[in-house]
Amino acid sequence: QVQLVESGGGSVQAGGSLRLSCAASIYGSVVTYMAWFRQAPGKVREGVAVIAISDGSPAYADSLKGRFTISRDNAENTLYLQMNSLKPEDTAMYYCAARQSYGGRWYSPQIYEYWGQGTQVTVSS
Repeated sequence: QVQLVESGGGSVQAGGSLRLSCAASIYGSVVTYMAWFRQAPGKVREGVAVIAISDGSPAYADSLKGRFTISRDNAENTLYLQMNSLKPEDTAMYYCAARQSYGGRWYSPQIYEYWGQGTQVTVSS
């Protein structure tokens, strides 16, 4: 019911910025929450940020507060992640996720029913 396509990844130097986008095609049911996750080689998939589609209320991983901003454009069905002051530790595949349900911990990948293919972010020092 939901198709997600990420874009905007690339290679940047430490301290630089990137803006990731996730275009959503939604069929049949409304989306309740959308989120960004990331996964670096050899590490588990971790939650970056989540946003309520209805009112734009966000939540962030504690370690990323102040550097990353999640937002959405409901008219375009697009999710964004503004990434500032990037560090080499931010290097990962970044995934867009969506759900049409409620409940659970926002940073648990299992509660999201739909996923994009990911976009690579590489931060050099």
